[in-house]
Amino acid sequence: YTSLLTRAIKTLHYALEESDQLWIPETKTWRLNERHYGALQGLNKKATAEKYGDEQVHIWRRSYDVLPPAIDDDNEFSQAHDRRYANLDPHIVPKAENLHVCLDRVMPFWEDHIAPDLLDGKNVIIAAHGNSLRALTKYIENISDDDIM
Repeated sequence: YTSLLTRAIKTLHYALEESDQLWIPETKTWRLNERHYGALQGLNKKATAEKYGDEQVHIWRRSYDVLPPAIDDDNEFSQAHDRRYANLDPHIVPKAENLHVCLDRVMPFWEDHIAPDLLDGKNVIIAAHGNSLRALTKYIENISDDDIM
């Protein structure tokens, strides 16, 4: 399983190639994408800290339930006009996420695909991103909201 983002797809392909298993079927889903940083998308950490302050940036990046500002549809980093998401209801495509929202996005895919495969005794590989994997880890290991920070 992998996200729709290039770096995760390439990571999966590298792992499968190295293990001589490129033949394994793969499923790509937006639900495993990295967390959407909203209006902060595309900004480097230094520029973001200069604009909003180090403390606020740290809160947005590490808190469980504080949302960054939402991205506008006309922003070049918005997913609103990205063809990867053309078949999705525009209301479910995130405009900003925190870890809590990311967990809510990942869980349906976990419940419908990954967990059933594991319960069937299958081995799975998930090539995803820091926050989508962190969200899954929070759920699987029952990590508290405070401890996940």
